[in-house]
Amino acid sequence: MRPTSLEDTIAAISTPLGEGGIGIVRVSGAKAVDIVRGIFCSPRGRDIKTSRARVFYGEVRDDDGAAIDEVLVHVMRAPHSYTREDVVEINCHGGAGPLNAVLELVLIHGARIAEPGEFTRRAFLNGRIDLVQAEAVIDRIRARTRASLRAAATAASGALSQSIHSLNTVLVDALARIEASVDFPEEDLPDLVNEGLRSRLASARERMRTLLNTAETGRLYREGASVAIAGRPNVGKSSLFNALLRDARAIVTAEPGTTRDRIEEVITIAGVPVRLTDTAGIRSGAGEVEQIGMDVARESFKTADIVLFVCDVSQPLTAEDEQFSTDLRSIETPIILVLNKTDLVDEAARVPWRVDFNAACAVSAATGAGLQELESAIGRLLLGDMSIAPSQEMLTRAHQRDSLRRAAKALDGLLENFGASPEFLSIDLREALGALGEITGETTSEDLLDVIFSSFCIGK
Repeated sequence: MRPTSLEDTIAAISTPLGEGGIGIVRVSGAKAVDIVRGIFCSPRGRDIKTSRARVFYGEVRDDDGAAIDEVLVHVMRAPHSYTREDVVEINCHGGAGPLNAVLELVLIHGARIAEPGEFTRRAFLNGRIDLVQAEAVIDRIRARTRASLRAAATAASGALSQSIHSLNTVLVDALARIEASVDFPEEDLPDLVNEGLRSRLASARERMRTLLNTAETGRLYREGASVAIAGRPNVGKSSLFNALLRDARAIVTAEPGTTRDRIEEVITIAGVPVRLTDTAGIRSGAGEVEQIGMDVARESFKTADIVLFVCDVSQPLTAEDEQFSTDLRSIETPIILVLNKTDLVDEAARVPWRVDFNAACAVSAATGAGLQELESAIGRLLLGDMSIAPSQEMLTRAHQRDSLRRAAKALDGLLENFGASPEFLSIDLREALGALGEITGETTSEDLLDVIFSSFCIGK
């Protein structure tokens, strides 16, 4: 739902509901101070509207004068606040009772409940942050690893925004030169559309391509990756799952078919949050319930970023192993061959395998041998040989990647036809500028803004 008006004063609980030491009710808008002033009582008679102080101790009281909660009130005057509006934060005792009671009073006195992400949307609309920085807010909240948090902090600092603005400057200068040559053909102007300009535009296109190469890493830091464990029953899939988790999460027995549904947990590999999935063993002659689990497992393999194909290195190869290997390679998901149970055989006695997978690792889930090498192999497949540090600027969202692709494509067309009429060159430049503006929010549609901010939590 689109926020009704920037003139409204909005309010919401900004901390998670549940018992805790402190909870915060946030109020933003032109009437924020007056609304809170009407429900707050300072024991020293201090007026939050006229006092030079910014933090006040006292009580929130209802219209009958009954105390609701003992609070600290923090007043932030525009434009020195998160939204660049007057903002008041009421620090209550944590818990649904005090927070809901205080919020209800704020609403009674003239505020309306905020939409999801509306505080951050106002910060964006009021020019405090651009769209890249706004999206970094929710990425910080949802970060599950230190690397994910660092990547979000880098975006929030404006690193990507500065790169986009730098590209924008080059294109605006080029457009000005091209249009000047069109508007003033009779003037004695220097050759504005020259090889120097072409070189600058080609350099801008290469910078776009460099940024586009960061998109997959940015997606992984933000969204995480999916790694599915596959194999026949009793090859040690659940043992490997537990070993990678460093916890006995999955049941491990000698009985085949113990795992009949997928089990998922999140771990960190190379700074990337990885959703690790233990799946049912694939075999012929399974019962109805086990067959359902196998069908679920096969779907997991198709949607995973990586499949770990686990085999028992202490046992002879079977026709099922060979067939399963062929089936896995047909789904075009990167596969790491994991030769498990190396503790049961000497290295010279291990069953030979063709290494026609993306990688192969010998491990012992029982002793932990080889697990570090396996994690390194997963990290290399996810991030590539030239991993991008989370402190580096990167694209993290699909709409950023798509917009930059369109900008680069427009420059491709311009550079291929650089000798054409300047009027045609300006069309490509305007297309590229519009696409860049979508990344920072300068030319983004209201519908896309609705989608982006609706994914935020209420109160942020």
